[in-house]
Amino acid sequence: MPKVSSVIVPYAAYLRVYEPLAAFPDDERAHWTRYARRTDLPSYQDELRRSLADLLPTPPVAVPVHESADAFVTEVDGVVCVCPWRTRLRGWQALGELAEDFPEPVLDALLPPVVRRESAQDYARWLERNPDARPWIRTATWQVPINWFVLVSDAEREYEEGGEDEGAAAPVLRYRTPMVQARRRVARGLRALKEAMDEGPLIDGLVDVGRWLEEFHPRSLVELDYGGLVHALPAGELAEDHSAADVAEGIEALRHGDGVTAGAAYGRLVQRWRAVRDRRSAN
Repeated sequence: MPKVSSVIVPYAAYLRVYEPLAAFPDDERAHWTRYARRTDLPSYQDELRRSLADLLPTPPVAVPVHESADAFVTEVDGVVCVCPWRTRLRGWQALGELAEDFPEPVLDALLPPVVRRESAQDYARWLERNPDARPWIRTATWQVPINWFVLVSDAEREYEEGGEDEGAAAPVLRYRTPMVQARRRVARGLRALKEAMDEGPLIDGLVDVGRWLEEFHPRSLVELDYGGLVHALPAGELAEDHSAADVAEGIEALRHGDGVTAGAAYGRLVQRWRAVRDRRSAN
């Protein structure tokens, strides 16, 4: 494998689902059971490093040739749960979304048209054989989509302040919630939003996330992880970031017909995340 810089492009957040081993077919369950016993389980930074390594050759490898056999592992009430990386599937899906983020000349410089075309053809053939495939991980760059915060509660917020010395651990900001709670919040949030406004991106995004959650075992764990976005927020702002509380306040206000309070909560969210996205184009 080519040598990869330790400086990782970090500005991505993640929405992950950890499923219990019982949710997987027998052969896959055996693999994850063995895998979960490992003492050297990789982190999300390891996943990023491996993905970046594929971009170093000429031409770059847009999507891994083989699917990843790695996963994130956690334990929920004594039950081992895994979140498969599915890097190849997610790479194909991300490739299809690049046109929304970059002008064509920039995209051509990053990934030549022939590389993108061949990858799209590979994905179409693979999808014919695997029509029900879905990823366990969703990724968002330079933001946390507002609809993700509907799934979690401020009481589930976990914040760990990172060290200031070189080589010290980075800050961590994440939420973890049982699948049943996440689904219940999606349903309640959709009811409040549909009663208060016409169809729009916020409702569409929440419907999409809700359908995705329905694909998983009901005893799964849902995790919203700020991932590398902790590096895009000053420490003070990160410590004071309670976006899930703002979203919950806004939805509750809508439920009671209080448009002023809902508007104020939404304004705080927009201001906070616009400041993060603006750093994307800063020198």
